[in-house]
Amino acid sequence: MKATFRLGTIAGISVGLHWSVLGVVALLVAVVSAGMATAYPGHSALAYFAAGLLAAALFMLSLLAHEVAHAVVARRHGVEVEDITLWLLGGVARLKGDAPTPGADFRIAVVGPLVSMLAAVGFAVLGWLMAIVGVGEPWTPVVGYLAVVNAILAVFNLIPAAPLDGGRVLRAALWAWKGDRTSAAVWSARAGRAFGLFLLTAGVFGFLFGYGGGFWWVLLGLFILVMASAEERQAEMGSALEGLRVRDVMTQDPDTAPGDVDIEEFLQQTAMLRRHSAFPLLDESGRLEGLITFNRMKAVPAEGRSRTTLREAACPPGEIPLAGPDDRLDELLARMSDSSDRRALVFSEGRLVGIVSPSDISRAVTLRGFGVSGPRLAG
Repeated sequence: MKATFRLGTIAGISVGLHWSVLGVVALLVAVVSAGMATAYPGHSALAYFAAGLLAAALFMLSLLAHEVAHAVVARRHGVEVEDITLWLLGGVARLKGDAPTPGADFRIAVVGPLVSMLAAVGFAVLGWLMAIVGVGEPWTPVVGYLAVVNAILAVFNLIPAAPLDGGRVLRAALWAWKGDRTSAAVWSARAGRAFGLFLLTAGVFGFLFGYGGGFWWVLLGLFILVMASAEERQAEMGSALEGLRVRDVMTQDPDTAPGDVDIEEFLQQTAMLRRHSAFPLLDESGRLEGLITFNRMKAVPAEGRSRTTLREAACPPGEIPLAGPDDRLDELLARMSDSSDRRALVFSEGRLVGIVSPSDISRAVTLRGFGVSGPRLAG
Protein backbone atom coordinates (compact mmCIF):
# COMPACT_ATOMS: atom_id res chain seq x y z
CA MET A 1 0.00 0.00 0.00
CA LYS A 2 1.81 3.12 -1.25
CA ALA A 3 0.89 6.67 -0.32
CA THR A 4 -0.68 8.94 -2.92
CA PHE A 5 -0.02 12.09 -0.87
CA ARG A 6 2.95 12.62 1.43
CA LEU A 7 2.20 14.48 4.65
CA GLY A 8 5.71 14.71 6.10
CA THR A 9 7.53 12.79 8.81
CA ILE A 10 6.84 11.85 12.42
CA ALA A 11 9.76 10.66 14.55
CA GLY A 12 11.75 10.41 11.34
CA ILE A 13 9.14 8.16 9.68
CA SER A 14 7.53 9.17 6.39
CA VAL A 15 3.73 9.50 6.66
CA GLY A 16 1.30 9.63 3.76
CA LEU A 17 -2.30 9.13 2.65
CA HIS A 18 -3.60 6.72 0.04
CA TRP A 19 -6.30 8.27 -2.15
CA SER A 20 -8.86 5.80 -0.75
CA VAL A 21 -8.71 7.52 2.64
CA LEU A 22 -10.91 10.22 1.12
CA GLY A 23 -13.67 7.62 0.99
CA VAL A 24 -13.63 6.87 4.71
CA VAL A 25 -13.39 10.58 5.55
CA ALA A 26 -16.41 11.37 3.38
CA LEU A 27 -18.31 8.45 4.88
CA LEU A 28 -17.53 9.50 8.45
CA VAL A 29 -18.53 13.09 7.78
CA ALA A 30 -21.82 11.96 6.24
CA VAL A 31 -22.66 9.34 8.89
CA VAL A 32 -21.75 11.48 11.90
CA SER A 33 -23.47 14.58 10.49
CA ALA A 34 -26.66 12.67 9.74
CA GLY A 35 -26.55 10.85 13.08
CA MET A 36 -26.10 14.05 15.06
CA ALA A 37 -28.89 15.78 13.14
CA THR A 38 -31.26 12.91 13.98
CA ALA A 39 -30.24 12.47 17.62
CA TYR A 40 -29.74 16.14 18.51
CA PRO A 41 -32.07 18.31 16.37
CA GLY A 42 -32.21 22.05 16.50
CA HIS A 43 -28.74 23.00 15.26
CA SER A 44 -27.64 24.42 11.92
CA ALA A 45 -26.54 22.24 9.01
CA LEU A 46 -23.10 23.85 9.27
CA ALA A 47 -22.77 22.74 12.91
CA TYR A 48 -23.60 19.13 12.00
CA PHE A 49 -21.15 19.22 9.09
CA ALA A 50 -18.44 20.67 11.35
CA ALA A 51 -19.11 17.93 13.91
CA GLY A 52 -18.74 15.26 11.23
CA LEU A 53 -15.55 16.85 9.93
CA LEU A 54 -14.12 17.02 13.46
CA ALA A 55 -14.97 13.36 14.08
CA ALA A 56 -13.29 12.30 10.82
CA ALA A 57 -10.15 14.35 11.51
CA LEU A 58 -9.77 13.08 15.08
CA PHE A 59 -10.41 9.49 14.00
CA MET A 60 -7.68 9.70 11.36
CA LEU A 61 -5.32 11.12 13.98
CA SER A 62 -6.21 8.17 16.20
CA LEU A 63 -5.35 5.75 13.39
CA LEU A 64 -2.09 7.60 12.82
CA ALA A 65 -1.19 7.34 16.52
CA HIS A 66 -1.92 3.59 16.34
CA GLU A 67 0.49 3.11 13.41
CA VAL A 68 3.17 5.44 14.79
CA ALA A 69 3.19 3.35 17.97
CA HIS A 70 3.88 0.21 15.92
CA ALA A 71 6.65 1.99 14.03
CA VAL A 72 8.37 3.50 17.06
CA VAL A 73 8.44 0.22 18.99
CA ALA A 74 9.64 -1.62 15.87
CA ARG A 75 12.58 0.77 15.51
CA ARG A 76 13.47 0.35 19.18
CA HIS A 77 13.83 -3.37 18.47
CA GLY A 78 16.08 -2.80 15.47
CA VAL A 79 13.44 -3.21 12.76
CA GLU A 80 13.59 -0.54 10.07
CA VAL A 81 10.35 1.24 9.16
CA GLU A 82 9.80 2.21 5.54
CA ASP A 83 6.75 4.43 5.95
CA ILE A 84 3.22 4.78 7.32
CA THR A 85 0.20 5.02 5.02
CA LEU A 86 -3.42 5.69 5.99
CA TRP A 87 -6.05 4.24 3.64
CA LEU A 88 -9.66 3.15 3.34
CA LEU A 89 -9.58 0.36 5.94
CA GLY A 90 -7.15 1.87 8.42
CA GLY A 91 -3.40 2.30 8.42
CA VAL A 92 -0.29 0.34 7.48
CA ALA A 93 3.21 0.71 8.94
CA ARG A 94 5.54 -1.02 6.48
CA LEU A 95 8.44 -2.70 8.25
CA LYS A 96 11.69 -3.80 6.63
CA GLY A 97 12.49 -7.20 8.07
CA ASP A 98 11.23 -9.22 10.99
CA ALA A 99 11.30 -8.80 14.74
CA PRO A 100 14.40 -10.45 16.23
CA THR A 101 12.58 -12.33 19.02
CA PRO A 102 9.05 -13.46 19.91
CA GLY A 103 9.00 -10.89 22.70
CA ALA A 104 9.83 -8.08 20.28
CA ASP A 105 7.20 -9.36 17.86
CA PHE A 106 4.62 -9.30 20.65
CA ARG A 107 5.48 -5.78 21.79
CA ILE A 108 5.43 -4.39 18.25
CA ALA A 109 1.98 -5.95 17.68
CA VAL A 110 0.25 -5.18 20.96
CA VAL A 111 1.26 -1.53 21.25
CA GLY A 112 -1.15 -0.46 18.47
CA PRO A 113 -4.35 -1.72 20.15
CA LEU A 114 -3.00 -0.40 23.47
CA VAL A 115 -2.70 3.09 22.01
CA SER A 116 -6.21 2.82 20.52
CA MET A 117 -7.60 1.84 23.94
CA LEU A 118 -5.75 4.74 25.56
CA ALA A 119 -7.27 7.03 22.92
CA ALA A 120 -10.71 5.64 23.80
CA VAL A 121 -10.14 6.37 27.49
CA GLY A 122 -8.79 9.82 26.66
CA PHE A 123 -11.83 10.74 24.55
CA ALA A 124 -14.16 9.38 27.26
CA VAL A 125 -12.48 11.54 29.92
CA LEU A 126 -12.54 14.55 27.59
CA GLY A 127 -16.24 14.05 26.93
CA TRP A 128 -16.91 13.83 30.68
CA LEU A 129 -15.00 17.07 31.30
CA MET A 130 -16.80 18.81 28.44
CA ALA A 131 -20.15 17.81 29.94
CA ILE A 132 -19.09 19.16 33.35
CA VAL A 133 -18.09 22.56 31.97
CA GLY A 134 -21.28 22.78 29.93
CA VAL A 135 -20.07 22.21 26.37
CA GLY A 136 -23.24 21.39 24.52
CA GLU A 137 -24.39 19.39 21.55
CA PRO A 138 -23.21 18.15 19.12
CA TRP A 139 -19.58 18.46 20.30
CA THR A 140 -19.74 16.35 23.45
CA PRO A 141 -21.54 13.47 21.69
CA VAL A 142 -18.87 13.55 18.94
CA VAL A 143 -16.15 13.01 21.52
CA GLY A 144 -18.14 10.17 23.06
CA TYR A 145 -18.55 8.62 19.61
CA LEU A 146 -14.76 8.70 19.12
CA ALA A 147 -14.26 6.98 22.47
CA VAL A 148 -16.54 4.13 21.39
CA VAL A 149 -14.99 3.83 17.92
CA ASN A 150 -11.45 3.66 19.28
CA ALA A 151 -12.46 1.02 21.83
CA ILE A 152 -14.03 -1.06 19.04
CA LEU A 153 -10.90 -0.58 16.93
CA ALA A 154 -8.68 -1.81 19.78
CA VAL A 155 -10.82 -4.89 20.45
CA PHE A 156 -11.25 -5.76 16.77
CA ASN A 157 -7.50 -5.51 16.14
CA LEU A 158 -6.83 -8.00 18.94
CA ILE A 159 -8.75 -10.78 17.17
CA PRO A 160 -6.10 -13.51 16.71
CA ALA A 161 -6.03 -13.52 12.92
CA ALA A 162 -3.44 -12.12 10.53
CA PRO A 163 -3.06 -9.43 9.27
CA LEU A 164 -4.71 -7.93 12.37
CA ASP A 165 -2.52 -7.06 15.34
CA GLY A 166 -4.03 -9.99 17.20
CA GLY A 167 -2.68 -12.23 14.47
CA ARG A 168 0.80 -10.85 15.18
CA VAL A 169 0.26 -11.55 18.88
CA LEU A 170 -0.78 -15.11 18.02
CA ARG A 171 2.32 -15.47 15.82
CA ALA A 172 4.56 -14.27 18.65
CA ALA A 173 2.94 -16.70 21.11
CA LEU A 174 3.28 -19.68 18.75
CA TRP A 175 6.86 -18.64 17.93
CA ALA A 176 7.76 -18.53 21.62
CA TRP A 177 6.03 -21.87 22.22
CA LYS A 178 7.31 -23.86 19.24
CA GLY A 179 10.52 -21.96 18.48
CA ASP A 180 9.65 -21.81 14.75
CA ARG A 181 8.73 -18.40 13.39
CA THR A 182 7.77 -19.69 9.93
CA SER A 183 5.31 -22.22 11.31
CA ALA A 184 3.89 -19.57 13.64
CA ALA A 185 3.41 -17.17 10.73
CA VAL A 186 1.68 -19.84 8.64
CA TRP A 187 -0.80 -20.73 11.40
CA SER A 188 -1.48 -17.06 12.12
CA ALA A 189 -2.19 -16.52 8.43
CA ARG A 190 -4.49 -19.54 8.31
CA ALA A 191 -6.44 -18.13 11.24
CA GLY A 192 -6.70 -14.90 9.26
CA ARG A 193 -8.05 -16.74 6.22
CA ALA A 194 -10.70 -18.42 8.36
CA PHE A 195 -11.71 -15.09 9.91
CA GLY A 196 -11.79 -13.43 6.50
CA LEU A 197 -14.11 -16.15 5.19
CA PHE A 198 -16.34 -15.68 8.24
CA LEU A 199 -16.63 -11.93 7.62
CA LEU A 200 -17.23 -12.51 3.91
CA THR A 201 -20.01 -14.99 4.67
CA ALA A 202 -21.55 -12.64 7.23
CA GLY A 203 -21.49 -9.84 4.67
CA VAL A 204 -23.20 -11.96 2.02
CA PHE A 205 -25.94 -12.94 4.51
CA GLY A 206 -26.26 -9.26 5.35
CA PHE A 207 -26.97 -8.50 1.70
CA LEU A 208 -29.42 -11.37 1.34
CA PHE A 209 -31.41 -10.78 4.53
CA GLY A 210 -31.12 -7.03 4.90
CA TYR A 211 -28.78 -6.82 7.87
CA GLY A 212 -26.77 -3.61 8.15
CA GLY A 213 -23.15 -3.25 7.09
CA GLY A 214 -23.14 -6.08 4.55
CA PHE A 215 -20.98 -4.20 2.06
CA TRP A 216 -18.35 -3.30 4.66
CA TRP A 217 -18.21 -6.85 6.04
CA VAL A 218 -17.65 -8.16 2.51
CA LEU A 219 -14.96 -5.56 1.83
CA LEU A 220 -13.19 -6.18 5.13
CA GLY A 221 -13.49 -9.95 4.76
CA LEU A 222 -11.98 -9.86 1.27
CA PHE A 223 -9.13 -7.66 2.48
CA ILE A 224 -8.30 -9.96 5.41
CA LEU A 225 -8.61 -13.07 3.24
CA VAL A 226 -6.32 -11.71 0.53
CA MET A 227 -3.74 -10.34 2.97
CA ALA A 228 -3.72 -13.50 5.10
CA SER A 229 -3.26 -15.67 2.01
CA ALA A 230 -0.38 -13.46 0.87
CA GLU A 231 1.24 -13.69 4.32
CA GLU A 232 0.96 -17.48 4.26
CA ARG A 233 2.64 -17.64 0.85
CA GLN A 234 5.32 -15.23 1.98
CA ALA A 235 6.00 -17.26 5.13
CA GLU A 236 6.30 -20.47 3.13
CA MET A 237 8.53 -18.72 0.61
CA GLY A 238 10.67 -17.35 3.43
CA SER A 239 11.10 -20.88 4.75
CA ALA A 240 12.22 -22.06 1.32
CA LEU A 241 14.73 -19.20 1.08
CA GLU A 242 16.03 -19.46 4.63
CA GLY A 243 19.80 -19.11 4.80
CA LEU A 244 20.18 -17.80 1.25
CA ARG A 245 21.87 -14.48 0.55
CA VAL A 246 21.26 -12.12 -2.34
CA ARG A 247 24.56 -13.11 -3.97
CA ASP A 248 23.31 -16.72 -4.20
CA VAL A 249 20.53 -15.90 -6.67
CA MET A 250 21.34 -12.59 -8.32
CA THR A 251 22.20 -12.29 -12.00
CA GLN A 252 25.70 -10.88 -11.91
CA ASP A 253 26.87 -7.89 -13.95
CA PRO A 254 23.46 -7.15 -15.52
CA ASP A 255 23.07 -5.46 -18.87
CA THR A 256 22.67 -1.71 -18.45
CA ALA A 257 21.51 1.10 -20.71
CA PRO A 258 22.07 4.87 -20.97
CA GLY A 259 19.13 6.94 -19.87
CA ASP A 260 19.27 9.46 -22.71
CA VAL A 261 18.48 6.97 -25.51
CA ASP A 262 14.91 7.12 -26.80
CA ILE A 263 12.69 4.07 -26.45
CA GLU A 264 12.26 3.44 -30.19
CA GLU A 265 16.01 3.42 -30.83
CA PHE A 266 16.64 1.15 -27.87
CA LEU A 267 13.98 -1.35 -28.98
CA GLN A 268 15.22 -1.48 -32.55
CA GLN A 269 18.97 -1.51 -32.02
CA THR A 270 19.61 -2.97 -28.56
CA ALA A 271 16.73 -4.80 -26.91
CA MET A 272 16.47 -7.60 -29.48
CA LEU A 273 20.15 -8.45 -28.98
CA ARG A 274 19.83 -8.94 -25.22
CA ARG A 275 18.08 -11.68 -23.27
CA HIS A 276 16.81 -9.60 -20.35
CA SER A 277 13.57 -7.68 -19.90
CA ALA A 278 14.84 -5.13 -17.35
CA PHE A 279 17.79 -2.78 -17.65
CA PRO A 280 19.32 -0.54 -14.98
CA LEU A 281 20.08 2.95 -16.28
CA LEU A 282 23.51 4.29 -15.36
CA ASP A 283 25.04 7.65 -16.22
CA GLU A 284 28.64 8.06 -17.39
CA SER A 285 29.95 8.00 -13.82
CA GLY A 286 28.06 4.81 -12.95
CA ARG A 287 25.33 6.46 -10.88
CA LEU A 288 21.87 4.89 -10.97
CA GLU A 289 19.27 6.85 -12.94
CA GLY A 290 16.43 4.36 -12.92
CA LEU A 291 15.23 0.93 -14.05
CA ILE A 292 13.51 0.42 -17.39
CA THR A 293 11.44 -2.66 -18.22
CA PHE A 294 9.59 -3.82 -21.31
CA ASN A 295 6.30 -3.20 -19.50
CA ARG A 296 7.22 0.42 -18.89
CA MET A 297 8.28 0.88 -22.52
CA LYS A 298 5.06 -0.74 -23.72
CA ALA A 299 3.05 1.70 -21.59
CA VAL A 300 4.37 4.59 -23.72
CA PRO A 301 2.17 5.10 -26.83
CA ALA A 302 3.90 3.96 -30.03
CA GLU A 303 3.79 7.44 -31.54
CA GLY A 304 5.61 8.88 -28.54
CA ARG A 305 8.43 6.37 -28.19
CA SER A 306 10.81 8.25 -30.45
CA ARG A 307 10.36 11.36 -28.27
CA THR A 308 10.59 9.61 -24.88
CA THR A 309 13.93 8.68 -23.36
CA LEU A 310 14.48 5.59 -21.26
CA ARG A 311 15.11 7.84 -18.27
CA GLU A 312 11.71 9.50 -18.64
CA ALA A 313 9.86 6.17 -18.74
CA ALA A 314 11.93 4.37 -16.11
CA CYS A 315 11.17 3.62 -12.48
CA PRO A 316 12.97 6.38 -10.52
CA PRO A 317 15.92 5.39 -8.31
CA GLY A 318 14.08 6.13 -5.08
CA GLU A 319 11.43 3.47 -5.84
CA ILE A 320 13.85 0.65 -6.70
CA PRO A 321 14.64 -1.86 -3.92
CA LEU A 322 18.39 -1.92 -3.32
CA ALA A 323 20.43 -4.59 -1.58
CA GLY A 324 23.93 -5.71 -0.83
CA PRO A 325 25.29 -9.13 -1.89
CA ASP A 326 25.28 -10.41 1.70
CA ASP A 327 21.74 -9.27 2.56
CA ARG A 328 19.21 -11.96 3.46
CA LEU A 329 17.14 -12.97 0.48
CA ASP A 330 13.91 -13.43 2.45
CA GLU A 331 14.11 -9.84 3.71
CA LEU A 332 14.70 -8.54 0.19
CA LEU A 333 11.71 -10.52 -1.07
CA ALA A 334 9.36 -8.56 1.19
CA ARG A 335 10.64 -5.27 -0.23
CA MET A 336 10.45 -6.52 -3.82
CA SER A 337 6.80 -7.46 -3.38
CA ASP A 338 6.00 -3.81 -2.61
CA SER A 339 7.80 -2.44 -5.68
CA SER A 340 6.03 -1.81 -8.95
CA ASP A 341 8.58 -3.64 -11.13
CA ARG A 342 9.29 -6.45 -8.61
CA ARG A 343 13.03 -6.29 -9.21
CA ALA A 344 15.93 -5.29 -7.00
CA LEU A 345 19.40 -3.99 -7.82
CA VAL A 346 22.48 -5.17 -5.95
CA PHE A 347 25.31 -2.78 -5.14
CA SER A 348 28.70 -3.43 -3.57
CA GLU A 349 30.92 -0.51 -2.57
CA GLY A 350 28.80 1.82 -4.70
CA ARG A 351 29.06 -0.32 -7.84
CA LEU A 352 26.20 -2.20 -9.51
CA VAL A 353 27.02 -5.91 -9.30
CA GLY A 354 23.71 -7.69 -9.86
CA ILE A 355 19.97 -7.72 -10.34
CA VAL A 356 17.35 -9.94 -8.69
CA SER A 357 14.08 -10.77 -10.47
CA PRO A 358 11.09 -12.95 -9.52
CA SER A 359 12.39 -15.65 -11.87
CA ASP A 360 15.69 -15.71 -9.98
CA ILE A 361 13.83 -16.31 -6.72
CA SER A 362 11.53 -18.94 -8.28
CA ARG A 363 14.60 -20.75 -9.56
CA ALA A 364 16.12 -20.67 -6.09
CA VAL A 365 12.95 -22.13 -4.56
CA THR A 366 12.82 -24.87 -7.22
CA LEU A 367 16.47 -25.81 -6.68
CA ARG A 368 15.91 -25.84 -2.93
CA GLY A 369 13.25 -28.46 -3.61
CA PHE A 370 15.97 -30.60 -5.21
CA GLY A 371 18.20 -30.11 -2.20
CA VAL A 372 20.50 -27.62 -3.95
CA SER A 373 21.50 -24.58 -1.88
CA GLY A 374 24.21 -22.05 -1.24
CA PRO A 375 26.57 -20.54 -3.78
CA ARG A 376 25.77 -23.18 -6.35
CA LEU A 377 22.58 -21.21 -7.07
CA ALA A 378 24.61 -18.22 -8.28
CA GLY A 379 24.66 -17.32 -11.92
